[in-house]
Amino acid sequence: MQTPGEFLATLPLGTRVVVRHRIGGGVTDSLGDLLALGASSCTVRTRRGDDVVLLDDVTAAKPVPPAPPRRAPRRRPPGDLTGD
Repeated sequence: MQTPGEFLATLPLGTRVVVRHRIGGGVTDSLGDLLALGASSCTVRTRRGDDVVLLDDVTAAKPVPPAPPRRAPRRRPPGDLTGD
């Protein structure tokens, strides 16, 4: 059975992924495009920036579908004076 790090190595760069990895006493997810993959780490480009994740800390990884389109900002109905 392959490790999550070995699985990441089978994906082409640019694949949208979620990578679960250990931080401190817990875990977190990095969701975005697989930007780089080295012998000991991978880089995931998230909305907040690039996350460099040590492969030894990865507990799970999988490809995910493209992000849905962003919604347009809400507009107030004409004549609505609330919040002004």
